[in-house]
Amino acid sequence: MKKVLVTGASGLLGRAIYKEMRKDPSCHVLGLAFSRVTKELTKLDLTNATEVTSTIQQYKPDVIIHSAAERRPDVVELKEDQTKALNVDATSLLAKEAEKIGCWVLYISTDYVFDGESSPYGVNDKPNPLNKYGKSKLDGEEAVLSVNPSNAVLRVPILYGEIEYLGESAVTVLYEKVKDISNTCVMSDYEIRYPTHCDDVAAACKLLIDNRMKDASLGGIFHFSGNEAMTKYNMALSMADVFKLPTNHIKGDKAPMSEAPRPFNSHLDCSRINAMGLAAQKTFKDNIKLCLENYN
Repeated sequence: MKKVLVTGASGLLGRAIYKEMRKDPSCHVLGLAFSRVTKELTKLDLTNATEVTSTIQQYKPDVIIHSAAERRPDVVELKEDQTKALNVDATSLLAKEAEKIGCWVLYISTDYVFDGESSPYGVNDKPNPLNKYGKSKLDGEEAVLSVNPSNAVLRVPILYGEIEYLGESAVTVLYEKVKDISNTCVMSDYEIRYPTHCDDVAAACKLLIDNRMKDASLGGIFHFSGNEAMTKYNMALSMADVFKLPTNHIKGDKAPMSEAPRPFNSHLDCSRINAMGLAAQKTFKDNIKLCLENYN
């Protein structure tokens, strides 16, 4: 039985990964969390080196899926030191401790490592992050791969999925304004995004792990993404359409976002992982309906 450790297992993506891995009877899964610990998860502060080292040495995982991160670009701009502690320093420690016991690390990264000026981006294209969040995740990638080049990095774009509250995802949070038809709302209609369901990312992680178990040389960088190019304005209109809401109150803004700079179009070329045989994804409208139907 292979032992899999999932960091950030109480988060939006981490919950999906934890659930997906637990479906496999050949896996024993340990989920780590800090701020939202449930009965089935283990509380651990990833910035506490003693706790991290002790947990890895005691559990001795075969695989670590590292999904915990500070992922909010505007927060990162204001809390650079705290972000580095989690996104970079904790990642480096995890990789080093994993290497001591022969454990493979799968690190979840972002399309924000690219500047968005020449998409689609292949796994060998040179990163050029525009904001501190993208830089912190790129530093995390380098930490993982410098310890062992056969570790893996999975870059993904903007995520949504089974949420605990609307604001948990940068996609689903839009619905708060979509359903408030009494007030005009302005949505970005500039940056092109590829909203991706966390269940699909979890399936991609499982595929990578299964293939790694068959081929110990598998590693390096992989890309995974939804297929539909959408601005946040497009997403908002799709949500309104799904729930048959009016759209006159939703206005598109063609100017770049004024907060932490975002790439214009950081579309990821997913041919490397697609060649491994991933299942087809549902449409954004089908998925978002399931995500939001309890929030009307």
